[in-house]
Amino acid sequence: MNNTGFQAKRLIQLALPILIAQITQTMMGFIDTVMAGRVSAVDMAAVAVGTSLWLPAILFVQGLLMAFTPVFSQHHGANNQQVIPNLLFQAGYIAIIGAVGVMIFLSSSSYILQMMDLEPQLHHLTVGYIDAILWGAPAFALYQVLRGCSEGISYTLPTMVIGFIGLAVNIPANYLFIYGGFGIPAMGGAGCGVATALVFWAMFIAMIIYMQIHKRFAEIAPFKQFFAPHLSTMISMVKLGFPIAMALFFEVSLFAVIALFLAPLGANVVASHQIALNFSSIVFMLPLSVGIAASIRIGYYLGRERTDIAKLVTYVSLAISLSLAMMTAILTVVFREEIALLYNDNPEVVALAGSLMLMAALYQISDSIQVVAAGALRGYKDTRSAFYITLFSYWFIGMTLGYVLAYTNIIVPQMGAHGFWIGLIAGLTSAAVLFGWRLKVIQQRLQH
Repeated sequence: MNNTGFQAKRLIQLALPILIAQITQTMMGFIDTVMAGRVSAVDMAAVAVGTSLWLPAILFVQGLLMAFTPVFSQHHGANNQQVIPNLLFQAGYIAIIGAVGVMIFLSSSSYILQMMDLEPQLHHLTVGYIDAILWGAPAFALYQVLRGCSEGISYTLPTMVIGFIGLAVNIPANYLFIYGGFGIPAMGGAGCGVATALVFWAMFIAMIIYMQIHKRFAEIAPFKQFFAPHLSTMISMVKLGFPIAMALFFEVSLFAVIALFLAPLGANVVASHQIALNFSSIVFMLPLSVGIAASIRIGYYLGRERTDIAKLVTYVSLAISLSLAMMTAILTVVFREEIALLYNDNPEVVALAGSLMLMAALYQISDSIQVVAAGALRGYKDTRSAFYITLFSYWFIGMTLGYVLAYTNIIVPQMGAHGFWIGLIAGLTSAAVLFGWRLKVIQQRLQH
């Protein structure tokens, strides 16, 4: 097998457990949406609006922590395993601080929602959802730290195993808190928040046990010694992670703000948008997993001072991701109505969701390129560019164009939800071009 074939095989070996874990995590959102939707469109909309506040906040913290994975990987590649436990603890301290910040922010969500023109029942259910899920923030953040360490030493299997554990907890917990039982009252969509918080704690505890008993972690012994907070290390890692966090925030908040802008148009429009967005998120797991695997492999080879192989990994990962995107785009177009029916049987919701998924299929190509290129740049420890590229692409281009098309007659008659999705396509395409250009600049710089 030539080097290209070997790198492709290794990327797939690393990406596959990550993919399965990401799918199980996204499936939890799918299950939340479907089970809440079986109660009513308002309950499903409450999960959508609540998620639009929860996700940008918690993913900002996850973005801060994503900087640690390629650093773990570089130390692993350079055989500096003894550095990893201390770095793990510093990441844990950042995670705790970030999670507390998220909890404080979400505790004031009722005031934010009051500024929106929501139906009273939708407002009540959304507040209930957020008040419950915020208690899962510490567990979510700390789990990301442990996951990043495991993936950083090129061991991605635990991510998959813990994902299945989370899914196994999510289904019965959802059923219990949404529909009621065993003395617990039916909470509707708000019950999804309670179930999700419980899932995060189950995954965090399971990951601690896994890392404590599995022989793969014996060499780094992550919990053998206690490490106090080291301020300079924490500050340097926050500086490295902050642009990633902001890039994630810009991307996720773009989708979240669109959901908020659509809320006054009624529960059916929000539900349709949520269906298309949720399914797109499941498909997005393919290139995202390849991007994470690319960051690990690139960090590993940079630790070994093999910039030539790091460059090869970049191109192989882009080729794999693009091929997968072409297949998923075709499947999305062909089965869009059947997919929408899995979520909701309201004819109006299904029709609008199906048309939105046509647009989601269009941007999968650009999305596959931008997420892998961004992952490769994290491997090169070039994170600052992500801040500028995502701000420009998602907000200046994506949101501006989307709002103009959706709510004004400047270019065409008002398009509603379709206008925002056209903006998304434009924003993601811009990000793909700019990330690709930045990658070439970094690689050329390392050759000299």
